[in-house]
Amino acid sequence: MKKRYIVALMTAPSEEEGVLIGKKLVSEGLAACCNIVPGVRSIYTWQGKLSDEAEVLCIFKTKKSLFDRLKKRVKELHSYEVPEVIAIGIDEGLEDYLEWIDGVTVT
Repeated sequence: MKKRYIVALMTAPSEEEGVLIGKKLVSEGLAACCNIVPGVRSIYTWQGKLSDEAEVLCIFKTKKSLFDRLKKRVKELHSYEVPEVIAIGIDEGLEDYLEWIDGVTVT
């Protein structure tokens, strides 16, 4: 049976925090890699107030089986009370790349 893979998305208030979390998750084997996209503008409602904030977007590639552990670790490391951590399934991918994800993440 083929393993399932995901792209997990997380926003952070600064590039420094995104880098810190990205390095931790990759070094701990919870994600194969983390891409950090600066210059994201997020508009949302929080605690009844409309917010318009600069953030960075962190894009993690990992296995679906690791998502619960990844979410827990983000919650421990993140400065937000309720950080964004969502996942999108990977339906297809270069087999060599998917095998690389297997090789660098924990079981």
